[in-house]
Amino acid sequence: MTYRIIQVGTGGQGAQWCSTYLPKNVEDGLIDVVAAVDIDPEQHENAIEQFGLESDQCYTDVRTAFEAVEADACTIVVPPWLHEDIVDAAIEHDLHILSEKPIADSLAASVRIATKVSRADLKMGVTMSHRFDRDKTTFRRQLRREDAGPLDYLVGRFTCNARSYGTWGAFRHEMEDVLMIEGAVHQLDFIADMAGSRCETVYADTWCPEWAEYEGDVQALVQLRFENGARATWEGAKANAVTLNGWNSDYLRAECRNETLVLDDRALVRYPYDPEQEGVVGGRATAGSPVVLDDRDKWGNTWLIEQFVDWLDGGEPMATNVQDNLQSMALIAAAMKSSRTGTPVDVQSLLEETRQSITTE
Repeated sequence: MTYRIIQVGTGGQGAQWCSTYLPKNVEDGLIDVVAAVDIDPEQHENAIEQFGLESDQCYTDVRTAFEAVEADACTIVVPPWLHEDIVDAAIEHDLHILSEKPIADSLAASVRIATKVSRADLKMGVTMSHRFDRDKTTFRRQLRREDAGPLDYLVGRFTCNARSYGTWGAFRHEMEDVLMIEGAVHQLDFIADMAGSRCETVYADTWCPEWAEYEGDVQALVQLRFENGARATWEGAKANAVTLNGWNSDYLRAECRNETLVLDDRALVRYPYDPEQEGVVGGRATAGSPVVLDDRDKWGNTWLIEQFVDWLDGGEPMATNVQDNLQSMALIAAAMKSSRTGTPVDVQSLLEETRQSITTE
């Protein structure tokens, strides 16, 4: 079945959806983009050019579009604080939903969205694209090999030179907790996925240095402990002097019983445990074994759109369905709370407390 899609958001990241993520799935007959929405009419051209839409198939108001056009689902590619209103409109028109991360701009809004979608018996996925990038997918497969042995801990790094206004999209420079909401939401998500367990506690220290042209915190050091006993540490920064590991060039290291896995700028290397090297405390390990990255036709959001369609077709829920993705939102909310209080935060308790507060509203 080909699903009729209304694309909400055609400028900024929405332009990438129009030019890169959606077309392959249109070509494969999985979806048909039947309308587009953006508050800026000039951005409609992205959808007109890519999907052959007429100007009267492009709208500036979501509810007008949903009322006028017969569709099966919508995408949401707009700033996070607008997500809940669009989800409400989608539910009113019985549309399934595929949304850019995060679910919303707060844990409470995210829980409300997940609750409403469940009550409406609709399906909603969230595009945690970095988890399904080529390098992280290969890393995850290597980490799950029996030969690697149990995981001990993970180390991640995401550090960039984007300190000046507008270098990370103008709206982000005016957001509170922007690194957590717009950056760590991907990074901590794939770290938790690699850990293979829900996060138990998180301790975070976030701040904004005086030379960073942001309203919110853009630097962070985060410690995580998972329910299966694995640990992780993550360094995030948008205001450094140099970009060491920016978007799509992540650093991730897994320390397992039988080997160390190192992903750095899309190159993955295995370092097996060598008993003969025990006691050598100086210098650096000999060269490891490079791992060839997995190969497939689709990655990231393009692949996630396909997963969403498979779910609509009656397959298993996509891994980033909205209910499961609440774990990522709870992790981010707990990290922000930890930074404000200066103490570790129990992630699952925070999520449950938020759920309870929503049900009593």
